[in-house]
Amino acid sequence: MVLLQTNVTMVIFICILAVVIPFLLFYLSKAKKEHPKGLIAAALSNMGERFGYYIMNAILLLFIVSKFGLPDATAGIIYSVFYFGIYVLSLVGGIIADRTQNYNRTIQWGLIIMALGYVGMAIPLFSQDANGIIADGNGKWMGILVFTCFALLCIAFGNGLFKGNLQALVGQMYDNFEAEAAKKGPEALAVAKDKRDSGFQIFYVFINIGGVIAPFVAPMLREWWLKAHNFVYNADMSALCHQYLADGTVTQKFTETMANSVLPTANYGDNLVQFCSDYILTFNQGVHFSFFVSVAAMLISLIIFFTQKKKFPQPAKKVAAEAAGYTAEEKAAMAKEIKQRMAALFAVLGIAVFFWLSFHQNGQSLSVFARDFVDSSSIAPEIWQALNPLFVIILTPLVMGIFAMLARKGKPVSTPRKIAYGMGLAGCAYLFLMIFSIMKHYPSGDAFRAMDAAQMAAAGLAKAAPWVMIVTYFFLTVAELFISPLGLSFVSKVAPRHMVGLCQGLWLGATAIGNLFIFVGPIMLNAWDIWKCWGVFLLICLVSMTVMFGMVKWLERVTE
Repeated sequence: MVLLQTNVTMVIFICILAVVIPFLLFYLSKAKKEHPKGLIAAALSNMGERFGYYIMNAILLLFIVSKFGLPDATAGIIYSVFYFGIYVLSLVGGIIADRTQNYNRTIQWGLIIMALGYVGMAIPLFSQDANGIIADGNGKWMGILVFTCFALLCIAFGNGLFKGNLQALVGQMYDNFEAEAAKKGPEALAVAKDKRDSGFQIFYVFINIGGVIAPFVAPMLREWWLKAHNFVYNADMSALCHQYLADGTVTQKFTETMANSVLPTANYGDNLVQFCSDYILTFNQGVHFSFFVSVAAMLISLIIFFTQKKKFPQPAKKVAAEAAGYTAEEKAAMAKEIKQRMAALFAVLGIAVFFWLSFHQNGQSLSVFARDFVDSSSIAPEIWQALNPLFVIILTPLVMGIFAMLARKGKPVSTPRKIAYGMGLAGCAYLFLMIFSIMKHYPSGDAFRAMDAAQMAAAGLAKAAPWVMIVTYFFLTVAELFISPLGLSFVSKVAPRHMVGLCQGLWLGATAIGNLFIFVGPIMLNAWDIWKCWGVFLLICLVSMTVMFGMVKWLERVTE
């Protein structure tokens, strides 16, 4: 099976590169001709950072489960707190940049601290006894888990310094771009304003070019390392090994899975303890190596940003220089406008919380679903994470083209209305999964994992084909294109100029709140028949869409 999976992975990877490279050239050309000069540099710098992020996004929950033998729910909480930290610390990063008035240095320190965090994640620490056997549940194991969480904290804090402030710089680029166009007349200004949404979409595409490659790194390194040690990748084997080391249980499923998890050259005989220990160790060492790739990506981002920083504006400095010239009446009018803008911002942030709660199930319940319910004999479950950024790259020109066509016909779609449509599209993904799961009669995740081949056959159950993940990520990605890059654009429109870092931090703070609760996905999926889990997320999306449509006219007035 390992040869099949490795070959399929390589074929998919090569095909994706063949698709991505022409799109990359297209976006580079478009950004160079029609957008501010600093956009490409900012996007390339962000692309390297997002490469490391998407490696983590693809593997973190499954890695914690496979290394430490923790339940999905416990690993899900660690994952949720980490992703909460990534985004809520962007608020802290925005405040630091606004107060120090040095966005560039704040961003550079963010990249350095993230790189140190990834170095910590790359160190392959394990708890073993004197005979080299994996020893679950002892104090050393807990210490290693604490060290892992500290490394995750470094990544989260570094990301907080980096992410929101880079987005604030991109927003300021378009403020300056529009100011220059205004000098040429109303028509030039209107054209420049239309570029902001598409500019953030291009910026977002570069994020996903790193993301489409990253999910392949850990599976390919892991499969190579397993094969070098006479093992074969199996999604169920690590959990079964931890269970055996804990209580010595040998189930029919353990026997079946072990037979498919070693190459003929392996010679363990009846020594199941050694087999389980070696499999866990080898499986997770291969994953650890992928974090060294993340370190390299951080350094590339740092080099790009440092060498190109002269192209980036400094929003806080410019506003500080202008502020002294305002009269008392102008300041009062500005205060009223700021209140209106901030009210509109918080209204959209409320919707964003529920979108990210639903969307970031890609690293939680959707990862568990891919591991347990989708056939992984030829494609590792982490690979499915590449679908989202791949669809972003492919579909962004289509979405941009549709919006541009409507604008030319005098029927432009406002950013708030696009966000409302996006919530409905996210609901379509969960509606599809709910109907599919009902038709397949899938039980809870815990019940499904406990079944061996004979029990599954007797119950008439079978793992899902790959097309299920393709359809799901298609709907989620189109929804993302309607919400995430346009949400960044919306924030850049309504943010007062002396609060751009803070407001971008608030957008990411809303994402953080949504991320804090994403752990409920695996809990519901493992406790209920899984269609009920998808039904909950469908309801969240539909309610959010309804509320957003109710606010559209007010939000449109504020952003005019």
